[in-house]
Amino acid sequence: MSVSRIAIVGAGLGGAAAGALLQRAGFTVDIFEQAPAFSRIGAGIHMGPNILKIFRRLGIEDALLAMSSHPDFWMSRDGASGDYLARIPLGDFAVKEYGAAYVTVHRGDLHALQIAALQPGTLHFDKCLTGIEDDGSGVDLRFADGTHARADIVIGADGINSRIREALLGEEKPNYSGWVGHRALIDAEKLARTGFEFEPCVKWWSADRHLMAYHTTGERNEYYYVTGVPHPAWDFDGSSVPSSADEMREAFDGYHPIVQALVDCTVEVSKWPLLNRSPLPLWSRGRMVLLGDACHPMKPHMAQGAGMAIEDAAMLTRCLQETGLGDTETAFRLYEVNRRARASRVQAVSNANTWLRTQEDPAWVFGYDIFEVPLRDEVAA
Repeated sequence: MSVSRIAIVGAGLGGAAAGALLQRAGFTVDIFEQAPAFSRIGAGIHMGPNILKIFRRLGIEDALLAMSSHPDFWMSRDGASGDYLARIPLGDFAVKEYGAAYVTVHRGDLHALQIAALQPGTLHFDKCLTGIEDDGSGVDLRFADGTHARADIVIGADGINSRIREALLGEEKPNYSGWVGHRALIDAEKLARTGFEFEPCVKWWSADRHLMAYHTTGERNEYYYVTGVPHPAWDFDGSSVPSSADEMREAFDGYHPIVQALVDCTVEVSKWPLLNRSPLPLWSRGRMVLLGDACHPMKPHMAQGAGMAIEDAAMLTRCLQETGLGDTETAFRLYEVNRRARASRVQAVSNANTWLRTQEDPAWVFGYDIFEVPLRDEVAA
Protein backbone atom coordinates (compact mmCIF):
# COMPACT_ATOMS: atom_id res chain seq x y z
CA MET A 1 0.00 0.00 0.00
CA SER A 2 1.37 3.41 -0.97
CA VAL A 3 1.05 6.29 1.50
CA SER A 4 0.43 9.91 0.44
CA ARG A 5 -0.01 12.98 2.59
CA ILE A 6 -2.60 14.22 0.05
CA ALA A 7 -4.34 12.08 -2.57
CA ILE A 8 -6.24 13.70 -5.44
CA VAL A 9 -8.77 11.58 -7.29
CA GLY A 10 -9.06 12.85 -10.86
CA ALA A 11 -6.38 14.53 -12.98
CA GLY A 12 -8.54 16.80 -15.11
CA LEU A 13 -7.94 20.53 -15.24
CA GLY A 14 -8.97 21.07 -11.63
CA GLY A 15 -7.18 18.03 -10.23
CA ALA A 16 -3.99 18.80 -12.13
CA ALA A 17 -4.07 22.40 -10.89
CA ALA A 18 -4.58 21.24 -7.30
CA GLY A 19 -1.72 18.78 -7.58
CA ALA A 20 0.75 21.30 -8.99
CA LEU A 21 -0.23 24.11 -6.61
CA LEU A 22 -0.05 21.89 -3.53
CA GLN A 23 3.28 20.43 -4.59
CA ARG A 24 4.71 23.91 -5.06
CA ALA A 25 3.43 24.76 -1.60
CA GLY A 26 5.54 21.94 -0.19
CA PHE A 27 2.93 19.21 0.27
CA THR A 28 3.46 15.57 -0.70
CA VAL A 29 0.76 14.83 -3.26
CA ASP A 30 -0.21 11.89 -5.48
CA ILE A 31 -2.84 12.14 -8.20
CA PHE A 32 -4.89 9.10 -9.23
CA GLU A 33 -6.53 9.13 -12.66
CA GLN A 34 -8.83 6.41 -13.99
CA ALA A 35 -7.94 6.96 -17.67
CA PRO A 36 -5.07 4.84 -19.03
CA ALA A 37 -3.46 7.91 -20.62
CA PHE A 38 -4.22 11.40 -21.88
CA SER A 39 -4.23 12.43 -25.53
CA ARG A 40 -5.13 15.51 -27.56
CA ILE A 41 -8.82 14.84 -27.84
CA GLY A 42 -11.81 16.84 -26.75
CA ALA A 43 -12.59 20.45 -27.19
CA GLY A 44 -11.62 24.06 -27.02
CA ILE A 45 -11.70 26.07 -23.84
CA HIS A 46 -11.59 29.71 -22.67
CA MET A 47 -9.18 30.78 -19.93
CA GLY A 48 -9.89 34.19 -18.43
CA PRO A 49 -7.54 36.60 -16.66
CA ASN A 50 -8.69 35.25 -13.29
CA ILE A 51 -7.17 31.88 -14.25
CA LEU A 52 -4.09 33.16 -16.08
CA LYS A 53 -3.04 34.73 -12.77
CA ILE A 54 -3.09 31.26 -11.21
CA PHE A 55 -1.10 29.80 -14.09
CA ARG A 56 1.44 32.57 -13.52
CA ARG A 57 2.06 31.07 -10.06
CA LEU A 58 2.50 27.65 -11.67
CA GLY A 59 5.03 28.94 -14.20
CA ILE A 60 2.95 27.93 -17.23
CA GLU A 61 1.43 31.28 -18.20
CA ASP A 62 4.05 32.13 -20.85
CA ALA A 63 3.78 28.71 -22.52
CA LEU A 64 -0.02 29.04 -22.59
CA LEU A 65 0.19 32.52 -24.07
CA ALA A 66 2.48 31.22 -26.81
CA MET A 67 0.18 28.40 -27.88
CA SER A 68 -3.24 30.06 -27.57
CA SER A 69 -5.39 32.54 -29.47
CA HIS A 70 -5.78 36.04 -28.00
CA PRO A 71 -9.12 37.54 -29.05
CA ASP A 72 -9.44 41.31 -28.85
CA PHE A 73 -13.17 41.05 -28.12
CA TRP A 74 -15.88 38.66 -27.05
CA MET A 75 -18.55 39.31 -29.68
CA SER A 76 -22.21 38.52 -29.12
CA ARG A 77 -24.37 38.54 -32.24
CA ASP A 78 -28.00 37.96 -33.08
CA GLY A 79 -28.27 34.52 -34.62
CA ALA A 80 -30.54 35.53 -37.49
CA SER A 81 -29.60 39.10 -38.38
CA GLY A 82 -25.97 39.07 -37.31
CA ASP A 83 -26.46 42.36 -35.45
CA TYR A 84 -23.99 42.90 -32.64
CA LEU A 85 -25.49 42.59 -29.17
CA ALA A 86 -22.21 43.18 -27.32
CA ARG A 87 -18.51 43.79 -27.92
CA ILE A 88 -16.70 42.99 -24.70
CA PRO A 89 -13.08 44.23 -24.87
CA LEU A 90 -10.36 41.68 -24.18
CA GLY A 91 -6.84 41.69 -25.69
CA ASP A 92 -4.60 44.46 -24.33
CA PHE A 93 -7.56 45.85 -22.40
CA ALA A 94 -7.79 42.65 -20.34
CA VAL A 95 -4.09 42.70 -19.56
CA LYS A 96 -4.27 46.31 -18.38
CA GLU A 97 -7.60 46.21 -16.55
CA TYR A 98 -7.69 42.66 -15.18
CA GLY A 99 -4.00 41.87 -14.80
CA ALA A 100 -3.69 39.06 -17.34
CA ALA A 101 -4.73 37.98 -20.83
CA TYR A 102 -7.90 36.27 -22.02
CA VAL A 103 -7.12 33.28 -24.25
CA THR A 104 -8.84 30.47 -26.11
CA VAL A 105 -6.98 27.19 -26.58
CA HIS A 106 -7.41 23.49 -27.26
CA ARG A 107 -8.28 21.79 -23.99
CA GLY A 108 -5.81 18.99 -24.67
CA ASP A 109 -2.92 21.41 -25.20
CA LEU A 110 -3.71 23.24 -21.97
CA HIS A 111 -4.07 19.97 -20.08
CA ALA A 112 -0.68 18.77 -21.31
CA LEU A 113 0.90 21.95 -19.93
CA GLN A 114 -0.71 21.37 -16.57
CA ILE A 115 0.34 17.71 -16.42
CA ALA A 116 3.92 18.69 -17.21
CA ALA A 117 3.84 20.99 -14.15
CA LEU A 118 3.34 18.01 -11.81
CA GLN A 119 6.30 16.45 -10.08
CA PRO A 120 7.49 13.39 -12.04
CA GLY A 121 6.11 10.10 -10.81
CA THR A 122 3.19 11.57 -8.87
CA LEU A 123 0.48 11.06 -11.51
CA HIS A 124 -0.82 7.48 -11.57
CA PHE A 125 -2.95 6.32 -14.52
CA ASP A 126 -5.41 3.43 -14.73
CA LYS A 127 -6.56 4.00 -11.17
CA CYS A 128 -10.32 3.51 -11.20
CA LEU A 129 -11.54 4.07 -7.65
CA THR A 130 -13.71 1.21 -6.35
CA GLY A 131 -13.75 1.93 -2.63
CA ILE A 132 -12.85 4.60 -0.11
CA GLU A 133 -12.94 4.64 3.69
CA ASP A 134 -12.14 7.42 6.14
CA ASP A 135 -11.22 5.78 9.46
CA GLY A 136 -10.57 9.04 11.27
CA SER A 137 -6.79 8.85 11.15
CA GLY A 138 -6.51 8.57 7.38
CA VAL A 139 -8.30 7.53 4.21
CA ASP A 140 -7.90 4.19 2.43
CA LEU A 141 -8.45 4.07 -1.34
CA ARG A 142 -8.98 0.87 -3.35
CA PHE A 143 -8.62 0.67 -7.12
CA ALA A 144 -9.92 -1.72 -9.76
CA ASP A 145 -6.41 -2.95 -10.57
CA GLY A 146 -6.11 -4.37 -7.05
CA THR A 147 -3.84 -1.66 -5.67
CA HIS A 148 -4.43 0.36 -2.53
CA ALA A 149 -3.33 3.76 -1.27
CA ARG A 150 -3.65 5.63 1.99
CA ALA A 151 -3.65 9.38 2.50
CA ASP A 152 -4.07 11.94 5.25
CA ILE A 153 -6.69 13.71 3.12
CA VAL A 154 -8.41 13.03 -0.20
CA ILE A 155 -9.48 15.68 -2.70
CA GLY A 156 -12.30 14.68 -5.02
CA ALA A 157 -11.62 16.27 -8.41
CA ASP A 158 -13.38 13.47 -10.27
CA GLY A 159 -16.16 15.33 -12.04
CA ILE A 160 -19.93 15.40 -11.96
CA ASN A 161 -20.13 11.64 -11.34
CA SER A 162 -17.61 11.87 -8.50
CA ARG A 163 -17.04 8.78 -6.39
CA ILE A 164 -15.83 11.01 -3.57
CA ARG A 165 -19.09 12.93 -3.68
CA GLU A 166 -20.93 9.60 -3.45
CA ALA A 167 -18.89 8.69 -0.37
CA LEU A 168 -19.94 11.97 1.26
CA LEU A 169 -23.57 12.20 0.16
CA GLY A 170 -24.62 8.86 -1.29
CA GLU A 171 -25.44 7.83 -4.84
CA GLU A 172 -27.56 10.24 -6.87
CA LYS A 173 -27.61 10.67 -10.62
CA PRO A 174 -27.03 14.19 -11.96
CA ASN A 175 -29.96 16.04 -13.47
CA TYR A 176 -30.37 16.26 -17.23
CA SER A 177 -30.79 19.96 -18.04
CA GLY A 178 -32.93 19.51 -21.15
CA TRP A 179 -30.09 20.76 -23.34
CA VAL A 180 -27.41 19.14 -25.45
CA GLY A 181 -24.16 20.60 -26.70
CA HIS A 182 -22.55 19.97 -30.09
CA ARG A 183 -18.78 20.12 -30.54
CA ALA A 184 -16.76 20.32 -33.73
CA LEU A 185 -13.22 21.29 -34.67
CA ILE A 186 -12.72 22.68 -38.20
CA ASP A 187 -9.60 23.34 -40.26
CA ALA A 188 -9.26 27.10 -40.74
CA GLU A 189 -8.11 26.65 -44.35
CA LYS A 190 -11.48 25.14 -45.13
CA LEU A 191 -13.22 28.14 -43.59
CA ALA A 192 -11.06 30.53 -45.62
CA ARG A 193 -12.42 29.08 -48.85
CA THR A 194 -15.99 30.08 -47.92
CA GLY A 195 -15.24 33.79 -48.35
CA PHE A 196 -16.70 34.65 -44.93
CA GLU A 197 -14.89 36.20 -41.99
CA PHE A 198 -14.96 34.02 -38.88
CA GLU A 199 -14.31 36.13 -35.80
CA PRO A 200 -11.79 34.95 -33.18
CA CYS A 201 -14.36 34.74 -30.38
CA VAL A 202 -18.08 35.07 -31.12
CA LYS A 203 -21.33 33.77 -29.65
CA TRP A 204 -24.41 33.61 -31.86
CA TRP A 205 -27.69 33.85 -29.91
CA SER A 206 -31.38 33.28 -30.39
CA ALA A 207 -34.21 32.84 -27.91
CA ASP A 208 -33.62 29.20 -27.02
CA ARG A 209 -30.19 28.20 -28.38
CA HIS A 210 -26.72 29.46 -29.17
CA LEU A 211 -23.46 28.67 -30.92
CA MET A 212 -20.06 29.76 -29.59
CA ALA A 213 -17.07 29.75 -31.97
CA TYR A 214 -13.40 30.57 -31.52
CA HIS A 215 -9.83 29.69 -32.47
CA THR A 216 -7.92 27.11 -30.40
CA THR A 217 -4.30 27.82 -31.40
CA GLY A 218 -1.95 30.77 -31.69
CA GLU A 219 -1.62 30.09 -35.41
CA ARG A 220 -5.43 30.19 -35.65
CA ASN A 221 -5.39 27.11 -37.86
CA GLU A 222 -8.21 25.46 -35.93
CA TYR A 223 -11.68 26.85 -35.36
CA TYR A 224 -13.98 25.29 -32.81
CA TYR A 225 -17.66 25.58 -32.09
CA VAL A 226 -19.82 24.47 -29.20
CA THR A 227 -23.59 24.83 -28.93
CA GLY A 228 -26.45 24.78 -26.49
CA VAL A 229 -29.65 23.36 -27.99
CA PRO A 230 -32.89 22.15 -26.35
CA HIS A 231 -33.36 18.38 -26.48
CA PRO A 232 -36.34 16.74 -24.73
CA ALA A 233 -34.49 13.75 -23.25
CA TRP A 234 -31.08 12.13 -23.32
CA ASP A 235 -32.00 8.75 -24.76
CA PHE A 236 -28.54 7.55 -25.79
CA ASP A 237 -25.93 5.42 -24.07
CA GLY A 238 -22.64 7.00 -23.12
CA SER A 239 -21.46 10.50 -22.38
CA SER A 240 -21.65 11.62 -26.03
CA VAL A 241 -22.80 10.37 -29.41
CA PRO A 242 -22.01 11.31 -33.00
CA SER A 243 -24.09 14.05 -34.55
CA SER A 244 -24.04 15.38 -38.13
CA ALA A 245 -23.97 18.50 -40.23
CA ASP A 246 -27.58 17.76 -41.20
CA GLU A 247 -28.61 17.78 -37.55
CA MET A 248 -26.75 21.06 -37.10
CA ARG A 249 -28.53 22.57 -40.10
CA GLU A 250 -31.86 21.62 -38.59
CA ALA A 251 -30.92 22.99 -35.17
CA PHE A 252 -29.71 26.31 -36.59
CA ASP A 253 -32.14 26.77 -39.45
CA GLY A 254 -32.65 30.49 -40.04
CA TYR A 255 -29.33 31.49 -38.54
CA HIS A 256 -26.98 33.91 -40.28
CA PRO A 257 -25.11 32.80 -43.46
CA ILE A 258 -21.81 32.80 -41.52
CA VAL A 259 -23.20 30.15 -39.20
CA GLN A 260 -24.53 28.18 -42.18
CA ALA A 261 -21.07 28.30 -43.78
CA LEU A 262 -19.54 27.08 -40.54
CA VAL A 263 -21.98 24.18 -40.43
CA ASP A 264 -21.27 23.36 -44.08
CA CYS A 265 -17.57 23.00 -43.21
CA THR A 266 -18.33 20.51 -40.45
CA VAL A 267 -16.84 17.07 -41.02
CA GLU A 268 -17.28 15.45 -37.60
CA VAL A 269 -19.48 16.71 -34.80
CA SER A 270 -20.52 15.11 -31.52
CA LYS A 271 -23.24 15.96 -29.04
CA TRP A 272 -23.41 15.37 -25.32
CA PRO A 273 -25.97 15.99 -22.58
CA LEU A 274 -25.60 19.05 -20.37
CA LEU A 275 -25.93 17.73 -16.83
CA ASN A 276 -26.31 19.55 -13.55
CA ARG A 277 -26.77 19.13 -9.82
CA SER A 278 -28.48 21.19 -7.17
CA PRO A 279 -26.11 23.03 -4.80
CA LEU A 280 -24.57 20.57 -2.36
CA PRO A 281 -25.31 20.84 1.38
CA LEU A 282 -21.63 20.26 2.18
CA TRP A 283 -18.30 20.33 0.38
CA SER A 284 -16.32 18.18 2.81
CA ARG A 285 -16.61 15.70 5.64
CA GLY A 286 -13.85 14.31 7.78
CA ARG A 287 -10.74 13.93 5.65
CA MET A 288 -12.44 14.21 2.25
CA VAL A 289 -13.16 17.40 0.29
CA LEU A 290 -14.56 18.21 -3.16
CA LEU A 291 -13.67 20.69 -5.89
CA GLY A 292 -14.84 21.64 -9.38
CA ASP A 293 -17.62 19.66 -11.06
CA ALA A 294 -17.63 17.18 -8.18
CA CYS A 295 -18.80 20.06 -6.02
CA HIS A 296 -20.62 22.67 -8.15
CA PRO A 297 -21.19 21.48 -11.75
CA MET A 298 -22.62 24.02 -14.15
CA LYS A 299 -23.61 24.39 -17.76
CA PRO A 300 -20.66 25.53 -19.90
CA HIS A 301 -22.39 28.71 -21.08
CA MET A 302 -20.16 31.11 -19.14
CA ALA A 303 -16.86 29.44 -20.12
CA GLN A 304 -15.89 29.38 -16.45
CA GLY A 305 -16.61 25.81 -15.31
CA ALA A 306 -12.98 24.66 -15.51
CA GLY A 307 -11.95 28.08 -14.24
CA MET A 308 -13.97 27.60 -11.06
CA ALA A 309 -12.29 24.20 -10.50
CA ILE A 310 -8.87 25.83 -10.87
CA GLU A 311 -9.87 28.66 -8.52
CA ASP A 312 -11.06 26.00 -6.05
CA ALA A 313 -7.63 24.35 -6.28
CA ALA A 314 -5.89 27.64 -5.53
CA MET A 315 -8.12 28.50 -2.57
CA LEU A 316 -7.85 25.00 -1.11
CA THR A 317 -4.07 25.30 -1.33
CA ARG A 318 -4.19 28.67 0.46
CA CYS A 319 -6.32 27.22 3.25
CA LEU A 320 -4.13 24.16 3.75
CA GLN A 321 -1.08 26.40 3.87
CA GLU A 322 -2.85 28.46 6.53
CA THR A 323 -3.67 25.51 8.81
CA GLY A 324 -1.34 22.68 7.79
CA LEU A 325 -2.48 19.06 7.59
CA GLY A 326 -2.83 18.97 11.37
CA ASP A 327 -6.09 20.94 11.24
CA THR A 328 -7.83 19.98 8.03
CA GLU A 329 -11.25 20.58 9.60
CA THR A 330 -10.45 24.29 9.80
CA ALA A 331 -8.84 24.27 6.36
CA PHE A 332 -11.90 22.71 4.72
CA ARG A 333 -14.25 25.09 6.54
CA LEU A 334 -12.20 28.10 5.40
CA TYR A 335 -12.16 26.72 1.86
CA GLU A 336 -15.94 26.43 1.67
CA VAL A 337 -16.52 29.81 3.35
CA ASN A 338 -14.21 31.49 0.84
CA ARG A 339 -15.48 29.69 -2.27
CA ARG A 340 -19.18 28.93 -1.92
CA ALA A 341 -20.59 32.38 -2.72
CA ARG A 342 -18.44 33.00 -5.79
CA ALA A 343 -18.80 29.50 -7.20
CA SER A 344 -22.56 29.58 -6.62
CA ARG A 345 -22.89 32.95 -8.34
CA VAL A 346 -20.96 31.76 -11.38
CA GLN A 347 -22.99 28.54 -11.41
CA ALA A 348 -26.26 30.51 -11.41
CA VAL A 349 -25.19 32.93 -14.17
CA SER A 350 -23.79 30.11 -16.28
CA ASN A 351 -26.93 28.01 -15.94
CA ALA A 352 -29.09 31.02 -16.84
CA ASN A 353 -27.06 31.52 -20.05
CA THR A 354 -27.04 35.30 -19.85
CA TRP A 355 -23.27 35.95 -19.61
CA LEU A 356 -22.05 38.71 -21.96
CA ARG A 357 -25.19 38.60 -24.10
CA THR A 358 -25.42 42.35 -23.62
CA GLN A 359 -22.79 45.02 -23.01
CA GLU A 360 -22.03 44.26 -19.36
CA ASP A 361 -18.95 44.68 -17.19
CA PRO A 362 -17.19 41.31 -16.59
CA ALA A 363 -14.73 42.71 -14.03
CA TRP A 364 -16.25 40.75 -11.13
CA VAL A 365 -15.10 37.56 -12.86
CA PHE A 366 -12.01 38.57 -14.81
CA GLY A 367 -10.54 41.02 -12.31
CA TYR A 368 -10.62 38.54 -9.45
CA ASP A 369 -7.24 37.45 -8.05
CA ILE A 370 -7.66 34.49 -5.72
CA PHE A 371 -4.25 35.03 -4.14
CA GLU A 372 -5.00 38.65 -3.23
CA VAL A 373 -8.53 38.47 -1.82
CA PRO A 374 -8.52 38.46 2.01
CA LEU A 375 -9.05 35.01 3.52
CA ARG A 376 -12.30 35.30 5.47
CA ASP A 377 -13.12 33.31 8.56
CA GLU A 378 -16.47 31.68 9.19
CA VAL A 379 -17.86 34.55 11.27
CA ALA A 380 -16.99 37.20 8.68
CA ALA A 381 -18.69 35.15 5.95
